[in-house]
Amino acid sequence: MPLANLFYGTRIRLAAFHPEDAEIAAHWTEDGEYQRQMDTDFARPSTPAEQAEMLTSRRSSNSVNFALRTLDGDRLIGFVAIHSIEWNNQCGTLSMGIGEAEFRGKGYGSEALNLILNYAFNELNLYRVGLDVIGTNERAIRAYQKAGFREEGCLRASVFRDGQRQDRILMSVLRDEWQPV
Repeated sequence: MPLANLFYGTRIRLAAFHPEDAEIAAHWTEDGEYQRQMDTDFARPSTPAEQAEMLTSRRSSNSVNFALRTLDGDRLIGFVAIHSIEWNNQCGTLSMGIGEAEFRGKGYGSEALNLILNYAFNELNLYRVGLDVIGTNERAIRAYQKAGFREEGCLRASVFRDGQRQDRILMSVLRDEWQPV
């Protein structure tokens, strides 16, 4: 069931990145908690120039990338993307992050999931969207489960953080399993 508006939710919208967003995104890389929950790579700050290159290099026929902006004030708070799209198989991989700490844990991630899954299933005509998430990121796992994602497997002890081994959880949602929240 498509959502009423392709790009707009109740508090945020899917938008294009602007050149000035690189400075904001670079600031997010200075937040170790954000980096270490969002990615399995080692955390390190990046410059606005590095972020600008990343934001523009993500354009390809096998990915769609959006800035997450608030409707009130047009503030950049994060990103969401479907990448590694296999058009012939109607599958893609989800990546997302709420970079602005004050917007975490307040439902913005769930709203972003609704918007991007609506886009993936009803605009891109995908059938399956997968992801992997660090097993200790319980907030993200709950949001994914609420949206209909199911656990498919586990990459055991594949993340090393603070002297501890963590699992990466593999999850996916099929078009007919998606639960708009």
